[in-house]
Amino acid sequence: RMASPALLMRVVASAYSVAEKAAAIVRNAMAAGDLGIVEKTGANDLQTKADRLVQMSICASLARKFPKVTIIGEEELSTDEVTEDLIENGHCEEILKKTCPAQYTGIKEEELVIWVDPLDGTKEYTEGLLDHVTVLIGIAYGGKAIAGVINQPYYNYEAGAGAVLGRTIWGVLGLGAFGFQLTEAPAGKHIIVTTRSHSSTLVNDCISALNPDNVIRVGGAGNKIVHLIEGKASAYVFASPGCKKWDTCAPEAILHAVGGKITDIHGNSFQYNKEVKHMNSAGVLATLRNYDYYASRIPETVKKSLVP
Repeated sequence: RMASPALLMRVVASAYSVAEKAAAIVRNAMAAGDLGIVEKTGANDLQTKADRLVQMSICASLARKFPKVTIIGEEELSTDEVTEDLIENGHCEEILKKTCPAQYTGIKEEELVIWVDPLDGTKEYTEGLLDHVTVLIGIAYGGKAIAGVINQPYYNYEAGAGAVLGRTIWGVLGLGAFGFQLTEAPAGKHIIVTTRSHSSTLVNDCISALNPDNVIRVGGAGNKIVHLIEGKASAYVFASPGCKKWDTCAPEAILHAVGGKITDIHGNSFQYNKEVKHMNSAGVLATLRNYDYYASRIPETVKKSLVP
């Protein structure tokens, strides 16, 4: 008889199905037409009914299967009133068939921290920029992002009737990343992907210092990392403190699984242990290739104004 799959692979396999359920909730909320928008700290910091339902669904579903795992979600919610229709019990068989990297086979439940962004790119979601939206489930061990799931509920939404809507990308360090076609950005081109709704003088000064051929402004950290791994952009640069751990954990694991790199503007790695502060206060610099080229060109003035 086969040994039962390692805990990490079971968590990722469940997170995959949980993310697909989340995507259906996101699409249904949009189709119902009542987004139930609440401003948290202002017009650029929104929460919708979808954020709330999705987080309850993800956290409750994973907590039920893996009760000792620490789960940290973006929204401050109680999971007491979770209705059964929000619970996803399934898992992705394909993932369970893959071999867990040796360094992660002995992990215990209480050693894992799961960072959840139920709807990354909320502002874009409320504005109908649906391809910017992702559901992020990142899995950390020893303070490091080691596995992640990115679901794009509206992937393909402009492809017309009959197209399959949505897709799920997943990855594990030491195993690779799946569900998309890994592509490098055109050689010799400097295409920067950055924030759409959180721009500032600092953000723009930093980008012009990199002398880009092109700048793409889109919402969502998950969406920006997808731009890197599909070759639509060569660097993701955000010289501002707005990003949080649940924005970067899943994308980091997937980017690192395919040989990319993400740090803050100073080149420090992000820490994901459960006690860590939630804010990535020193910004983000990420690339699939040629990290050093971009890192060496971040102006000192930018670094001085962003304190880790």
